[in-house]
Amino acid sequence: MAAEGSSADTGGQATAVPDATPSQDTAKISCRGVWKLFGDNAERFLATHSGMPSHEALLEAGLIGAVRDASFAVGEGEIFIIMGLSGSGKSTLVRCLSRLIEPTAGAIIFEDRDLLKTSAKALIEIRRHKMGMVFQHFALLPHLTVLGNVAFPLEVQGVGRAKREGRAREMVELVGLQGREAYYPRELSGGQQQRVGIARSLAVEPEIWFLDEPFSALDPLIRREMQDEFMRLQGVLRKTIVFITHDFDEAIRLADRIAIMKDGAIIQIGTPEELVTDPATDYVAEFTREIPRAKVLSARSVMTPAAPGTSFAGRVTAETKIEDLAAQAVDHESPLAVTNGAGAIIGQLTREAVLDVLVRKSGSGGDAKGEGAA
Repeated sequence: MAAEGSSADTGGQATAVPDATPSQDTAKISCRGVWKLFGDNAERFLATHSGMPSHEALLEAGLIGAVRDASFAVGEGEIFIIMGLSGSGKSTLVRCLSRLIEPTAGAIIFEDRDLLKTSAKALIEIRRHKMGMVFQHFALLPHLTVLGNVAFPLEVQGVGRAKREGRAREMVELVGLQGREAYYPRELSGGQQQRVGIARSLAVEPEIWFLDEPFSALDPLIRREMQDEFMRLQGVLRKTIVFITHDFDEAIRLADRIAIMKDGAIIQIGTPEELVTDPATDYVAEFTREIPRAKVLSARSVMTPAAPGTSFAGRVTAETKIEDLAAQAVDHESPLAVTNGAGAIIGQLTREAVLDVLVRKSGSGGDAKGEGAA
C-alpha cells in the first residue's frame, strides 16, 4: 500500500503523496499541508522556499520543523491514531488541530470551516462545545469533587447548576464511577482520576475527541482496563477520535487507521495490518518489526484460493485476526473456509499458513500475503 497523507524521504524532505481516505471533502476533520516551524521569521522562510523547504534548509535557517506538510483526513466515528518516537511531532500536530498551538501554514478543516481562518472568539466556542480533550496529565482541579470536575466545562459554558450536574452524573455513571461523585481527586486511584478526565471531556458532548497519550502514566494492568473502557465507550458513543500513543500494542487494539510520524512529517497512514504487511519505508518496517504478526494479520492476508470440492473444518470471516482463530485452525488438518461479509467463501486458510504466522515473531508480511487475497 502506498503511503497516505504526507511523507518524508530518507533525507528528511517532506514530499506530497495522495490524500488519505476518507476524502478530505467528506471528513469530519482534515489537515491540508500543515506546517509548524519554531524559530524567527518562519512564515517568511516558508514563502521563500515555495512552502516546501528541505530538512537541511530548516537546519541551516535555525528553524525546527515540528510539523512538516501534514495532510490527512479523519472520518466520522473513526479512531485515528498518530504514532512516532519522542520528538516526532505528534503532540504538536494534535495541538495544531485545535489551535492550542498556532500552525505556521496550511489549512485545518472542521465541519466545512478552516480553523486557521476562524476568529479567536468563534474558536473558543468551538472548543467549548464541539471538542473534547484528554491529556496524559489528568489536570483535575483538586478543590473540586468528581462531580464538580466533570461539570466544570458546562459551568464555563454558563449551563445552569441543575442541568450541568445532571449531565455530569450521567457521565460519571458512563465511566463507571457512580458512588464516587463526592470524592476529591486525591481520594482516587490513577485509573479513576483518568476516568474523571474522560468524563469531563465528554460532558460537553464533543463532535471530535483529542486524546494525547491518555493512558501512558498508568500501570500496565490499569492501562489495559482503561483501553477496554475506552473501547466500550466508543461502542456506545461513536466519537470521531484523534489519539496519540507511542505504544503499538495499544494502537493495534484501538485504531481504525494509524499515522506514523518522523521528524515532523507523516511517513505512512494505514490500518495496523497494512503498516505491518506493506511498510512504505525502512523506517516504518523497523517501527513495526516487533509487533506480533498474529495480533495484526487477518485471515484475508494469508488465505489461498479454495479448490472446488474442498472439505472445510469450519468457517471464519476474512477480517478475523490469526490470533483469534489459531486454535481452530491448528486443531484440524482440513483448512478453514474464509468468508466475506455476505457469507460467501472467498478462500481457504490452511494450518500451515497459520503456523507460519505464529512462528514468525514479527517482520514485514509481504511474503506472507496469500495468493488469493482479495
